[in-house]
Amino acid sequence: MYTAPILLFVGVALCDLSSHESVEVLRDERVAPHDNGAHNMHLELSNGVELHLGGEDGNMIGSYSYVMDDGSVVPLKFVADEGGFQPESSILPVAPAFPHPIPKFVMDQIEFAERQRALRARNDSDEE
Repeated sequence: MYTAPILLFVGVALCDLSSHESVEVLRDERVAPHDNGAHNMHLELSNGVELHLGGEDGNMIGSYSYVMDDGSVVPLKFVADEGGFQPESSILPVAPAFPHPIPKFVMDQIEFAERQRALRARNDSDEE
């Protein structure tokens, strides 16, 4: 169920379009799914890519890493479950901290809406 997004990320990590050298599989350990869907996988390639997967139907945890052109290793951990694919890595963008400052135009719009509400309430009470 969550295998497709994981394979997509792994596929991106495995692709190195700038190089045509062959990549050897150094380690390929797999435990086939049991009746409950539990399975494990450990893959290690000669270009520095490593992949660890484990879990059961609908729930998976794992990690992978690859080597950048500058030699630095990029690690990524993930959980894939009913909450979707949830990656964690220092290379992923981070949303700004909340609460963030509310822009002036938003505050002006809120103030305008409040004045309109007060005016409407005053007009409604005058009609009674």
